[in-house]
Amino acid sequence: MVRRLALSASLLLATAGIANAAPNVVVSIKPLHSLVAAVMEGVSEPSLIVTGAGSPHNYALKPSQAAALEEADLIFWMGHELETFLERPVETIGTGATVVSLIDAPGLKLLPFREGGAFEAHDHAHEGRAAEAAGGHDHAHEEAAGETHDHTHEAEAGGEHHDHAHEAAAGHSHDDDHGASASEATHDHAHEEPAAGHDHAHEEAAAGAGHNHDRSHGASEGGHDHGDFDPHVWLDPQNAKALAAAIGSALAAADPENAERYAANTATLDQRLDALTAEVEAQLEPVKDRGFIVFHDAYHYFEDRFGLEAAGSITINPETPPGAERVTEIQARVRELGATCVFAEPQFEPRIISVVTEGTEARTGELDPLGAAIADGPELYFELIETMAASMRECLADPS
Repeated sequence: MVRRLALSASLLLATAGIANAAPNVVVSIKPLHSLVAAVMEGVSEPSLIVTGAGSPHNYALKPSQAAALEEADLIFWMGHELETFLERPVETIGTGATVVSLIDAPGLKLLPFREGGAFEAHDHAHEGRAAEAAGGHDHAHEEAAGETHDHTHEAEAGGEHHDHAHEAAAGHSHDDDHGASASEATHDHAHEEPAAGHDHAHEEAAAGAGHNHDRSHGASEGGHDHGDFDPHVWLDPQNAKALAAAIGSALAAADPENAERYAANTATLDQRLDALTAEVEAQLEPVKDRGFIVFHDAYHYFEDRFGLEAAGSITINPETPPGAERVTEIQARVRELGATCVFAEPQFEPRIISVVTEGTEARTGELDPLGAAIADGPELYFELIETMAASMRECLADPS
C-alpha cells in the first residue's frame, strides 16, 4: 500500500510537471532572444538560431537548430524582411509552432528605408515617420512625402541592381557555424513569395504579433507588407518596449499559468529600457553634430532615437560588396563632409573600411547591431546598446 501511494504521488508530480511545463520557445536573432529571455526569466530559457557573428541575411541552419524549430511551441522572429534564410524553414519545419512576427508588434515606430547610400538627399529621419498609434501602429504605412522605397535597393550609386537573394560576396565574412550555404533555406528578398502566399490580414494572436503556423506567410492584398520599412527596429530602446509587450502577450497566451510572471518581467524590462534611453541620450549629446559613415544602413532607429545622423553607408545591400565606383563615391563623401568616423561591422569583412578611409583623416570604429561578441541572455540587449553608444562616443569625440 505504501509503495502504491508513493507511485501515485510520483505520478501526480510528473503530471503536474507536464501541466506546468513552459513552452518550447525559439528566437531568430540575439537582440530579440535577449528580450524574450528577459520576459521568460524565472520560467524557462529560449533557444537561439543565429549564433555568434552570424548574419540574419545569409545564415544556414544547423541540424540541431532545425530540430529545435520542429519541437517549438513558439517561434519569435522579426519577419521575412530581415531573416530571409528562416522563411522556408518556418514554413516547412516549425509547422506545430505559433509564429510571432515582431515587425507586426503594436506600438512600434517604423521608419522607411533610406534611398541610396548618401542619406542627406533622402533622409526621412525627421519627416514622414510612421505614426505611433495608441496601442498599435498604422499598418497602412502611408509613404513619406509621396515617395516609394523599393526594398530591392535599386538605388545603388552605380545604377546596378543588387538581388538581395544572397549573392556570393567576395571577401564576405562567414561564421564557422553557418554551414556551407543558406541557399536551400532562402528566398529572393526582393520579391519572391512562397507559393501559398502569406495573408498578413489574418487575426492576430494575443498582442497582435502572433499567428498560428497553419496560416501562410507572404504579403497579400489587404495585408501588412513591411517591405518598405527598415526592420532593425530593436535599435531604438523605446521600440524594444513594444517588442517586449508583444513577446509577453504571446507567451501569456501560450502559457497562461505563468502569465503573471511574464507581465511582471515585462514591467521590469520597461523600466530598465526607459533608464537605458535616458543614459544613452546623455552620453551621446556631445557628439550629435559629428558626421559618420556606416557599413550598411542598419542604424536608422538608433540615430533617430538619439539625435544622430549618418551621412551615408558603404553598401546598400550587405550581401553584395561595393564596386570600385561605389568606393570612390564614399571616399569623396568622407572628404567632402569631413566625416569623423567610418564604422565596420563584425558580421562582414572589414578590409573595405581601410580602402574607404585611405588618404582621409577619418577614424575607424565598429558597430554591431546584433551583439555578436556579447554573451546570450537577458543582459545582452542592454550591453549591445551601451556598447554601440560607447563606440559612437569614442570614435566621434573630438581628438583634442
